[in-house]
Amino acid sequence: MSLIYLNGEFKPIEEASVNVMDRGFIFGDGVYEVIPVFNRKIFRFDEHIKRLETSLAKIYMNNPLSKNDWHSIFDKLIDCTQELDQSIYLQVTRGISERDHDVSIAGKPTIFVMSRPIRKNDFFSGIKAITHDDIRWQYCDIKAITLLPSVILRNKAKEMDAREAILIRDGFVTEGAASNIFIHINNKIFTPPKTSHVLSGITRDLLVEILLENKISLLEEPISENMLFNANEIWITSSTWEIVPIVKLNDKLIGSGKPGLIWKEVNNLYQEFKGTYCN
Repeated sequence: MSLIYLNGEFKPIEEASVNVMDRGFIFGDGVYEVIPVFNRKIFRFDEHIKRLETSLAKIYMNNPLSKNDWHSIFDKLIDCTQELDQSIYLQVTRGISERDHDVSIAGKPTIFVMSRPIRKNDFFSGIKAITHDDIRWQYCDIKAITLLPSVILRNKAKEMDAREAILIRDGFVTEGAASNIFIHINNKIFTPPKTSHVLSGITRDLLVEILLENKISLLEEPISENMLFNANEIWITSSTWEIVPIVKLNDKLIGSGKPGLIWKEVNNLYQEFKGTYCN
């Protein structure tokens, strides 16, 4: 029986519930994080907690727990799961109140955490993606629990026998429905700069660090739709998917239609970093 953490208690998930007047349920008023665990080691813990605090601050909330408290909760849930590689999901909502938009009337925040095995996938052989207008709101740098646009976009991709939707706003790439974007073109790697339309992805930021440390040419600059379709390679990054090559975009093969040599080099560097970090 899986344990979860809810408002100070560890309990079986079957026994967990929240009040129907919780603002997360009524308004989608909250934020979340997804944190990978490799070999039972929490990956980039500090960076995830910092992003959590940034998201909370942008919705006028403080971090309800200390870093040590978060770490202790994660450790217990990790110990309750047999698999070495896991995915921690945490969610903080503004808590219970009457149904009113005024944030000052909310009570204590609702804190929910669970850990689940990371499902193995064959994405490293490459996936198909589609392009779509970025239909989301203006504050995509907040990791908000209101994910209906991304749910719709992922389903549109599924309808086209694809795994991800790459989003276009005013002629330029922002990110994926649940990922960040890198392309290789003209012997350079590009990734969109962080703006209010681009979430500060932890894996994205780590990959930027790795590329710069290894003196691999990287530009954090806007990617036009034309650049995207003429790229030699396209990759997406996320905490649980890691670095995934896009081998087909809409009906167009990217490069040879197989994972490219630059992706293989970069992925090897990432896996080496992960292996050292989680050893």
